[in-house]
Amino acid sequence: MRHYLDFAATSAVRPPRVAEAVAEFLTACGASPGRGGHSVAIESGRVVLRCRRAVMKVLRLPGDPGRIAFTFNATHALNTALWGVLNPRDAVVISQYDHNSVLRPVHQLAQSRGVEERMLCGSPDGTVDLDEASQLLDGARLLVVNAVSNVLGTRLPLRELAAVAHDAGALVLVDAAQSAGHIPADHAAEGADLIAFTGHKGLLGPQGTGGLWVREGVDVRPLLTGGTGGDSRDRVMPAAMPDHLEAGTGNAVGLVGLLAGCEHLLECGVEAVHLREATLKARLREGLAAIPGVRLHSPPAPDGGGLVTMTHKRLDPALLAELLDRDFGVLARSGLHCAPEAHRILGTDAIGALRLSVGWCSTEEDVEQAIEAVEVVTRQVTVPVS
Repeated sequence: MRHYLDFAATSAVRPPRVAEAVAEFLTACGASPGRGGHSVAIESGRVVLRCRRAVMKVLRLPGDPGRIAFTFNATHALNTALWGVLNPRDAVVISQYDHNSVLRPVHQLAQSRGVEERMLCGSPDGTVDLDEASQLLDGARLLVVNAVSNVLGTRLPLRELAAVAHDAGALVLVDAAQSAGHIPADHAAEGADLIAFTGHKGLLGPQGTGGLWVREGVDVRPLLTGGTGGDSRDRVMPAAMPDHLEAGTGNAVGLVGLLAGCEHLLECGVEAVHLREATLKARLREGLAAIPGVRLHSPPAPDGGGLVTMTHKRLDPALLAELLDRDFGVLARSGLHCAPEAHRILGTDAIGALRLSVGWCSTEEDVEQAIEAVEVVTRQVTVPVS
């Protein structure tokens, strides 16, 4: 039996209705939204609009659903925001909690546009110094906030950070890859000006889906330019959202699946999902902490993500992950999790760590099997960590 505990990477286990919706769309419609006036193209457009509205409800976003531009993942959305907002020699404040989907484009912007990168220090307990943030934000154009760390599972104080940023005249971009669908947060009300999200994690949609929400009055230059299905005579991208940021044929079939995932969340409630994940996470932490040689690196963070990051003093994380999968059917992720600075905070940047993460359908059996598996493997196998 398979025990999937890698929901922080992707919701590989999805509600059945997601696959059913995708299959039905491919069979009954299959057209591209906004690419024609015939009935199936119109129906496809209606489905995409329903998806925008559903995402707005799940993420508690205000205003016009058209303020969401769909992208192919959170990385695409973050790149759209970063390249579309930052001008030559602007300053951007990032943090050690950020994913490579932020670290790498900011590095590229520094190389190509002379953008000034300012790094806010992190801590093993997942906190930041607001006074340091205030100093770094002086004269900055943008602050990037990692809503939930994919290594620590902790939440940053978005409301407080956004207030400091806005006082300094900076915009706030939130990376909601690990919060969307997992925690009942209201990032827009907390001060976000832009929110990047992915569809394949907590929102339970297929890979290849995501989006960027842009607050009314905030201007983002298009990352890509091309066809939008309208205003075809004009060589300039349409000024109106979402066409302004949606060049080319979108992933309609993926958005059908994302709509089904969001509808599931709206029916069961993100609050209920978070409570379930928090309860299972607490038990997972308790069980792993009792195993000799195990070190938990992620704080309890009951209001954060449902993940537990650990190492063992006598076993390499990659080998541990391999043995858990092979011998017990427990699927977890080892490595640096595309967040090298976060691992540097923890002192695990040399070998990485093992991350076990629960999701919407995780069970007590999954958690107990993982605890037992780690106990057996670490007791039987003694391979010094390099």
